[in-house]
Amino acid sequence: MKNFFFLFLALMLTGVASPVFADEKARINNMTIQYTDETLAVDLDVTGAFINRIDNAIQSGVPTTFSFFISLHQVRKLWMDKKLAAVEVVHTITYDPIKKKYTVNRSWDEEPPLITDDYEAARILMTHVKGLTISDLDVMKKGKRYTISAKAELNKRTLPLRLHQVLIFMALWDFETKWKRIEFTY
Repeated sequence: MKNFFFLFLALMLTGVASPVFADEKARINNMTIQYTDETLAVDLDVTGAFINRIDNAIQSGVPTTFSFFISLHQVRKLWMDKKLAAVEVVHTITYDPIKKKYTVNRSWDEEPPLITDDYEAARILMTHVKGLTISDLDVMKKGKRYTISAKAELNKRTLPLRLHQVLIFMALWDFETKWKRIEFTY
């Protein structure tokens, strides 16, 4: 009987909720690169990541983690591109419903975690990467072509207990951007 209830609930939510989220696509926007004296850094924003289900889960106290994957490749004509650097960073938001405070941890940020009661400020921190060092400049050669590729996804381990076992619900929670790519000459 219990299994029947979960199956019925899954079918109902799939039929009702899928059209609601069909238009919402997470994507990377405003990706730019910066040179400092010694390093190559990247800025980027993710839009469309906070669908209603994710917002509701966060408000319920479920920790939610976004992972960002960024890589630097040297473009080569007759060979496959050569990977020079790869960086993975993680942003996690948690909400304490008793204190009514959001905490945002960013694995690459030297600043302490942000604690705020402003959900919009927490969302901005979750979806923005600014000044993330990708590589030292000495791995690149002047006049050569390079690409920076970036992708973001919801870490599926953030799903509530037992919800990750119901595969039908995965599409409602899933977000993964397409790879965003910038080609440049150093």
